[in-house]
Formats: sequence, C-alpha cells, structure tokens
Amino acid sequence: MDIITSKDNEVYKRLKKLKTKKYREIENAFLAEGRKFLELEQLPKVIIFREGTSQEIIKMSEKHDCRKIILNEKLFKELSSQENSQGVIICYSSRIKELKELENNIIILNKVSDPGNLGTIIRVADAAGFKDLVLTKGSVDCYNEKTVRSSMGSILSINIYYVEEDKIIDSLKEKGYKVIVTALEKDSIPYTKMKLEEKNAFIFGNEGDGVSQELILKSDEKVIIPIYGSAESLNVAMATGIILYDVRNKLENN
Repeated sequence: MDIITSKDNEVYKRLKKLKTKKYREIENAFLAEGRKFLELEQLPKVIIFREGTSQEIIKMSEKHDCRKIILNEKLFKELSSQENSQGVIICYSSRIKELKELENNIIILNKVSDPGNLGTIIRVADAAGFKDLVLTKGSVDCYNEKTVRSSMGSILSINIYYVEEDKIIDSLKEKGYKVIVTALEKDSIPYTKMKLEEKNAFIFGNEGDGVSQELILKSDEKVIIPIYGSAESLNVAMATGIILYDVRNKLENN
C-alpha cells in the first residue's frame, strides 16, 4: 500500500482534480466517500485511506483487487467532502453510456438542478428496477459529490446518458418508445390511468419550471399526481418515486 504525504504527488493531484466536473469528464472517473461503498461489488480504480483509518475498514477493502493508498490527515481532508469522514474514499470509473444502449423503460430528467434530488432519484430508480437514466444537457452533474452521497451507492447500478433536449424525443420515437411526461396541463390524466407500451420513457422536470414546453408538446401522454391537500406541488424526487412504483406495479401485473 502506497503512502502519500506530499500535495505535489502526481497521483494525489489527479485524484484531487476529480473534485471538479471538468476533470471527472476528462478522466471518466469520480469519487465516492464512505465505508458503504466498500460493501458493493463494483471494482474501484483506487481506494484511498486516511492515515489511522480503522483496521476494520481496511480489512473490508481486501476483496477489491485494485490500487490502495494512504494519505496523511491534511491531504485526506482536502480530498474529503464530509465533515465527519469515515476515512475512506473510493475512485470509480463513470457509467456514462451512448444512447444506442438504452433498454426498454427509461427515465428522463429535464434540467433537474439539485444534486440531492438527483441522487435520491437515482436511488429510487434503482430500487424500482430501472437501469437507464437520461439527463438533458443543463442538468446537474450526476457525479457531483452530493449526488453520489445521496444515491447511497445506486449511482453504481444505473446507466447515465446526457443528451441535447431537442434531440431526445425524436430519437426515442425512432426507437419505438411511448413518451409519458409529468405536466400540469388541461389534458393531463391521473398517473394511475396511464397506459404503458412495450417501451416507455418517463419525463420529469426541473424543480422550479417543470418539463419544457418543447418536450411536453412532443410527448404521447401527459400525467399528473393529484394534490388533495393545500400543498402547491411535490418535490421532483418524491414525484418520481410515486410514478416509478406505479409503473413497476403495472409491469408486474401485466
């Protein structure tokens, strides 16, 4: 196991650059923090320990055949994104895919901007059995540290696609998808009444502005989640969870 004590070390400098979106894209890699990630099966590129990290955590890493390094307290703190770190950071390869690799039922997020919301959506999508998540350009970076943390490890189970908003619907319809959008329109129907086809795409919008008019107009069906109380609307992550589990229920009972 290598020990790094200098901020000028080339390995350390490359790892620290992964705290920025630009270099995550260049290196096709990202950082995830916490012992939970050591319990997952995905093979890391590098595991980074803080000097003095417990032997229990180091032992958890033994199943992963990858490079392991130890940083002194100061360097580790500069790399960490958590106040009370457990003393382990893992570097993984990104899961950005090409649109041609899409499977049958997908989720599209239209400029979702909050990293915590995105992380929660990734987590609920994984829990509901969805594998493909499309983000329109302008959405928050899926490998933002807060997004990765909020996903609770599900970021490693979901395929991510970034596409231009004006191209996504036409591309999906060419592939035979039915496009279902969440929208507060006069002709929107309750989500429980939506009809699924063999291949479906479900669109959820930005926290403040919802789904863009262009995407709404190109969709095949508009759905809403009825509000029975005085709340103005639902958080996008909560709305996504409600609809995805209804979709899962429909798919299981077809």
